[in-house]
Amino acid sequence: MVRKNQSSSSPSEAEEGELSDSPVEHIDGIKAQNYEKRRNFEEEERGRRGRKDSREGDDKLRHRRVENGKRRDTDREDQRRRSERDDSEEEERQDRRREEDRSKGRRKEEDGDVKDDRRDRSRRRNECDDGQDNGHRRRRDSNKHAYRDEDRDSDRKARRMDRERGRRRDDKDGYKDEDSDSDSDSDRKDRRRDRERGRRRDDMDGYRGRERGRRRDEREKDSRRRDDGREVEGRDRKKVDRNLTESEINNDSGKGNENPKVVVQKEENLGRSGGVYIPPYKLARMMKEVQDKSSVEYQRMSWDALRKSINGLVNKVNATNIKNIIPELFAENLIRGRGLFCRSCMKSQMASPGFTDVFAALVAVANTKFPEVGELLLRRIILQLQRAYKRNDKPQLLAAVKFIAHLVNQQVVHELIALELLTVLLENPTDDSVEVAVGFVTECGSMLQDLCPRGLHGIFERFRGILHEGEIDKRVQFLIEGLFALRKAKFQGYPAVRPELDLVEQEDQLTHEVSLSDEIDPEITLDIFKADPNFLENEKKYEELKKSILGEESDDEADSDGGSEDEDEDEDESDEEEEEKMQIKDETETNLVNLRRTIYLTIMSSVDFEEAGHKLLKIKLEPGQEMELCIMLLECCSQERTYLRYYGLLGQRFCMINKVHQENFEKCFVQQYSMIHRLETNKLRNVAKFFAHLLGTDALPWHVLSYIRLTEEDTTSSSRIFIKILFQELSEHLGIRLLNERLNDPTMQDSFESIFPKDNPKNTRFSINFFTSIGLGGITENLREYLKNMPRLIMQQQKPVSESDESGSASSDDSDSSESESSSSSKESESDSGSDDRRRKRRRR
Repeated sequence: MVRKNQSSSSPSEAEEGELSDSPVEHIDGIKAQNYEKRRNFEEEERGRRGRKDSREGDDKLRHRRVENGKRRDTDREDQRRRSERDDSEEEERQDRRREEDRSKGRRKEEDGDVKDDRRDRSRRRNECDDGQDNGHRRRRDSNKHAYRDEDRDSDRKARRMDRERGRRRDDKDGYKDEDSDSDSDSDRKDRRRDRERGRRRDDMDGYRGRERGRRRDEREKDSRRRDDGREVEGRDRKKVDRNLTESEINNDSGKGNENPKVVVQKEENLGRSGGVYIPPYKLARMMKEVQDKSSVEYQRMSWDALRKSINGLVNKVNATNIKNIIPELFAENLIRGRGLFCRSCMKSQMASPGFTDVFAALVAVANTKFPEVGELLLRRIILQLQRAYKRNDKPQLLAAVKFIAHLVNQQVVHELIALELLTVLLENPTDDSVEVAVGFVTECGSMLQDLCPRGLHGIFERFRGILHEGEIDKRVQFLIEGLFALRKAKFQGYPAVRPELDLVEQEDQLTHEVSLSDEIDPEITLDIFKADPNFLENEKKYEELKKSILGEESDDEADSDGGSEDEDEDEDESDEEEEEKMQIKDETETNLVNLRRTIYLTIMSSVDFEEAGHKLLKIKLEPGQEMELCIMLLECCSQERTYLRYYGLLGQRFCMINKVHQENFEKCFVQQYSMIHRLETNKLRNVAKFFAHLLGTDALPWHVLSYIRLTEEDTTSSSRIFIKILFQELSEHLGIRLLNERLNDPTMQDSFESIFPKDNPKNTRFSINFFTSIGLGGITENLREYLKNMPRLIMQQQKPVSESDESGSASSDDSDSSESESSSSSKESESDSGSDDRRRKRRRR
């Protein structure tokens, strides 16, 4: 029974134990199950997200590869087109260079003939003066001819090798044409045309070489003939000089050797310019010591004194002292020294063209007494004009044309020569020829209007036709328009003759007429000393002529006139001082206010910019008031509600007409940018678009952008808006590609360093982000490349200390490069960086 009770009691106890332990275990099991389910769910969710991210990353990578491939294809296509354009430009450049070389060769050949003549004349004088040995000269000439033969042979060999090389190239090209069936017909035609052009060029080179050799042979033959003639002439001259020296020595010994210095001075004063320089007082003393006034030595001394006196008088003449210079000039022998006088006038006028009217007045006075002087000067000026026109020597042509214009004003030259010259210049108009013609009409238009108005009307009709054709430069067109405005104003400001230079009565003047197509003899021999057998008689005749011109009592009258003139000058100076004391200065700037009012009303009342430009050009501006015109134009532009292209075109025209306005607009740009924070948004936008128009049309030079410094510290919100509108307008006007080419111009990099700074990575990033934010990120490609390579450049400059330092620096470089790329990239680069961060976290887990 006991066992039974024990056995029966055990199950109940077990059930009680199970009932007592089952709730806890059940709860723990449920928690464990929930934990396992939650962990499995999180793992599945994490795996699902990872797969989704990997798919998105693969899609983005695939898309990026496709975009990179398209970009590479477009870059290759652009590079191919650029290379084709560069090849075509290079071919055109080579063709132009060949044409220039050919023209230079022709010019050098023409100049070579003149230089050979000059060299032969100088060699002849040196050989006659120095008395060189004939045998030595023959050896030197033979060596020279041998060198020329060697040069000729080398040229022939070079031409032969070039022709052979061209034939081989033609054969090779022909063989390729036969074998290459895949080539297009256009390529075959191009190669065939190139071969034909090469053959023609070789033929022309061979012809030119043969022609050059023939001319060289002719010059050598002429030089040999001249050398033979000089030998005979030199021997005869030596004999004559030897006989003269012996006879003079005998005369001096018979006279008791009273003047022993004469023979020594004969050897010293040989040569074209009279030998070494002799001071005037010493020359006068030597002339006194010479007893024989008709000797060659005395004539040479008087010639040197005449040359120095004429040069000194011509060099110091001006509008105030010309009345005093003229009597001194007539005191010299102008008949003997007319060549010296003409040469001195032409050289002085070429050196200082501003005094051309003074030299013309001096020639006009001399022409009344000595007409041969005016005629000789006219012939030499026309010859100088013809040479300058053939050689395209613009400065010399301008000087000659200006001299002729003022001689026409003085009526020394006939007006038909002026009309003939204008006809030649405008027959085949170019920029330079039209500019020269405009300057000529400006100088002598007032006189031509009085003498031959119909001829001047025909010339202006030709100017109008050239203007309508529009084949010349804009600057020259503006010059023609200014000439028409000057004609309408009856050449005001350009009188024919100034009152102080009107020295000759009209009935006393002698007018010369020489055609431009005639053969002209400049009579160069008049500039060189020649012994005169009737020297004393000619000097006495000129003395009598000088007395008849100046009067016997000219000296006394000059002294009395000088005293009276001094008294008059003292009285005039005292009157002027009193007037200066009584002058009233207006400090209220009434004239300036009236000028600004006139400019404003003219701008606002004009229909278009051309009318406004013509009206504003008629306003008389005093020196220094050109700036007011630019300021008022900019103020009127800024006051408009919206920008009007009318103001940009008007400013462009003023910049193209006169460089002074261009400089003033540069100053206005600097001033406006420094005060840009004071302007309202509307005014700021109008000013920026105005200067963008001037920069886009090249009316304003691009170096003004160097004043802008694009950094975070140096800019304000107003200045950033100004720069934004300026560059956006430039991109719309020029296009992003042309703007990028302008900004990458190597000659202008110094001016653009402040806009694209490379001194600090912070400033570089700021510039890149600024242009990217305004939609002009394409112009910062070079700056991005520089920022990308900046860590590498820094690492190359620094010396590595250890391997750990190198790894640290490499990691810092990577971080810097990643920061720079992240700051300059768009939204896609940000998403890429986010995906990279997620991948790193997954790897760590």
